[in-house]
Amino acid sequence: MLPLRSMYWGIRRAAVPTVRTSRGAPPYRLLSSTFDGVPAGLADADTIFALSSGHGRCGVAVVRVSGPASATSLKYMAGFTQRMPPPRTALLRSITDPRSKEVLDRGLVLWFPAPHSFSGEDSVEFHIHGGPAVITAVLQALGSVPGLRPAEAGEFTRRAFQAGKLGLTEVEGLGDLIHAETEAQRRQALRQMSGDLGCLYQDWSDRLKRCLAHVEAFIDFSEDELIEDGVLNHVDRSVCDLQAEIKRHLKDERRGERLRSGVQVVIAGATNAGKSSLLNKLCQRPAAIVSPIAGTTRDVVETALDIGGFPVLLSDTAGLRESTDLVEREGVRRARERVEQADLTLVVVDSAHLPSEVNQAVAFLQEYLRSVLQSQDQPETDRCLLVLNKTDLLPEKQRQKLDRELRGVSGLPPVCLVSCQTDEGLKDFLTVLHSSVKTLCGDPLFGAPTLTQARHRAHLQQCVAALAQYQGYRDTDLALAAEGVRLAVTSLGRITGRVGAEEILDIIFKDFCIGK
Repeated sequence: MLPLRSMYWGIRRAAVPTVRTSRGAPPYRLLSSTFDGVPAGLADADTIFALSSGHGRCGVAVVRVSGPASATSLKYMAGFTQRMPPPRTALLRSITDPRSKEVLDRGLVLWFPAPHSFSGEDSVEFHIHGGPAVITAVLQALGSVPGLRPAEAGEFTRRAFQAGKLGLTEVEGLGDLIHAETEAQRRQALRQMSGDLGCLYQDWSDRLKRCLAHVEAFIDFSEDELIEDGVLNHVDRSVCDLQAEIKRHLKDERRGERLRSGVQVVIAGATNAGKSSLLNKLCQRPAAIVSPIAGTTRDVVETALDIGGFPVLLSDTAGLRESTDLVEREGVRRARERVEQADLTLVVVDSAHLPSEVNQAVAFLQEYLRSVLQSQDQPETDRCLLVLNKTDLLPEKQRQKLDRELRGVSGLPPVCLVSCQTDEGLKDFLTVLHSSVKTLCGDPLFGAPTLTQARHRAHLQQCVAALAQYQGYRDTDLALAAEGVRLAVTSLGRITGRVGAEEILDIIFKDFCIGK
C-alpha cells in the first residue's frame, strides 16, 4: 500500500480520477473546476444537436443543441446577431436555413447559458412544429452550422454526468423514468432521479472515506503521537454499523428490481383447468387459443399488463401432465421452468374436480399444489394464489360452502373462486392479485429507497465483502485492513460515479491538522 506521505505529494496535484460511463465509451473525468462558467472538461467539447421530444407526428417538437457553439446556432438560424436573448426566456422567432435564408418554421427559441442548463454547457432549444418535414429541415439546417454535429445516443445525459449535474444513479433514474410504463415505475424512477438513492450511497461513501482517512492517518502518523487515542475503535464501530446497514439494504427481496423490470406472474395447472381463459380475461383480448381439447397450449404465451399501476409480465403455460408427445413434453418442461422462476404463481384448478367435503377438498388442493410447484414438503404459499375456475359448473350451495370454508385455511395460499365463463369472482380475484403484486414490489414512495439495478447489488455485495476484509485483518495487518476499506469505498464509488483519493486527503488534513 502506498504510504500516505508519498500518496499526498503524488496525488495532491495529480489528474482528476476518471470513470468509464459505458462499454466502449471513453472515460470521463469528474471535474469541479470551471472556465468561464463551463466545466473544464467540457470547454473544448463538440457541439451536438438532436431531436429531444421523440419521433413521430406531434404538435410541438423540441430540438436541443448543447456545446460551446450553441450561440452560433442562434446567430445563424434565429437572427440573434447582436446579442443573445435573455436566459431561459421563450421568444417567438423565424427559424431560417443558414445557407438559403429560407424560413423553415416559426417557433420558440430558448437560451440556456452554462452552467445553468441540463448538460452544464451552453444550450439552445428550438420548439418547432412537429411535422416530419419541419423536423427534418431544421435538423439538416443545424448540420450545416459550423462546429455542430448530430448527437450520439445518450450524449446529452453523458455530458450532464460529466459536468457533475447528475450522478450515475440519477442518470439511471432518468432512463427508467423515460421508459416507465406504469404509475409505480414512474414513482420509483422519479424518486431515484431526484437523488434519494444516490444520497443514501453517497452518505455511506462519505462515512467510509472518513474511516479510511482515519486508518491511513493512524498508520502514517501514530508514531509521532499526532493521532488521538481511540481512533481505530471509532473506525471499528463505524465499519460495523455500515456493514449492518448495507446488509439490511440488500435484504429487500428484489422489490425495486422487480418493480423496474416487471413482476413475473405465471399461470400454471393441469390441462383444461382454464388457464388460457384466465389469461384472456386478464389481458382482455384473445391472446391464447382456448379449446376443450386437452393440451392445446404447448408453448409459453406472454403478455405485459398494468395491474393497479404495477408492471406484470403474465405467462400462460402448457398443462402439466405426463405425455408421450415430444412437443407437449417440451412444453411441460418449459412450464416447470417458468414456475421455478416466477415471482408469483397462479395455480388454476378445475372446480368440478374438487371433492364435495371440505376436508377432502383441502387435502386435494394441497396435493395439487405440491404437484404444480414441484414441492416434496409443505409448498410455499406466500408466492402463489389458488384460482378455483369453472365455479359456474358447481351448485350454488357447494360454491358458497367452498368460498366460506376455504378462506384462511392453514397450509393453503389465498383462494379465489372465479368463472371465466360468467366473469363471476373476477373482480375479487383482481383485488387479491393487485394486493399480492403490491406486496412483491413495495411502495416506492415510502421507506428507504430500494435497489433498482443488478449492478448496484453486485457492487454493494463487494462492499460488504471488503468491510469483512477490514475486520479480518484489523488486529494482524492494519495495511491490509485499510485496503479493505479502500475497496469498499471504490465499490460504492462505482455506483455513484464519484470516487477519488483527493477527498480522503482532505478529510485527513481537516480532521487532524497534520503539518500545522
